[in-house]
Amino acid sequence: MTVVSREETIRVGGIKVHTLIGGTGDPLLVLHGAGGNRGWRRWMAAVAERHTVYAPTHPGFGQSDAADWMQGIDDLARFYLWFLDALGLSRVHLLGHSIGGWTAAELATMHPGRIDRLILVAPAGLKPAEGEILDIFYFSPEEVLKRTVHDPASVPEWPELYGRPPTPDEIDIATRNREMTARLTWKPYMFNPRLSYFLPRVEAPTLIVWGRQDRIVPPMCGEQYQRLLPNATLHLFDRCGHLPPLEHPDAFARLVLDFVDGARPAAASRRV
Repeated sequence: MTVVSREETIRVGGIKVHTLIGGTGDPLLVLHGAGGNRGWRRWMAAVAERHTVYAPTHPGFGQSDAADWMQGIDDLARFYLWFLDALGLSRVHLLGHSIGGWTAAELATMHPGRIDRLILVAPAGLKPAEGEILDIFYFSPEEVLKRTVHDPASVPEWPELYGRPPTPDEIDIATRNREMTARLTWKPYMFNPRLSYFLPRVEAPTLIVWGRQDRIVPPMCGEQYQRLLPNATLHLFDRCGHLPPLEHPDAFARLVLDFVDGARPAAASRRV
């Protein structure tokens, strides 16, 4: 049976946060990337068969209220600690993708005791030892999208998400998302030079997921995160760019379920 979600508005410090909630079981908080909240996706429905998935839209993105006072990802991380308080959740599994993964990492360093298991999917946040994170503001949104996945033809939900031209409202939301991303990540661009010093504080079991063909955030950043986090495993998907949850939704959902339910990948680096 496919698990569907419901929409709720969660008030946090006067800010209304548009949130998708679905499933039953232990809570899993999902933090989206710079592209915004893409809705209730196939992998989420699979995970929600065994866990309650909370997928908020960041302040300043999508249908959530603005938060012009936020100046960086650390502000967003502190906000989500408050968000958990508003939901009455003392401890959660936490999954973040891209800038959402960076936010999740920052949150975990601030309050490790709130996190049961941590999943970081192609997170920004660390300066690559070699190469650089793609400047998504240099390219048009259409060009960034082309670089985001390895092969659009292999993405099951591509036609639903990107198979038609965006509406004027969707263009407005995409522009809003882009502006808020710039506010949160611009200087220094897409990393926090202090984060590496705090990551060793995070002792929660951590799964790092990356696409081997990621052209947005270099996969070597996954190895950097793995070295810094005391209890981390790195899983690499072949034939995959920056969006493992969309490019390999079924395998990604199985990986998440196995991990949050207590299994650990057998090797430090696996591929599919």
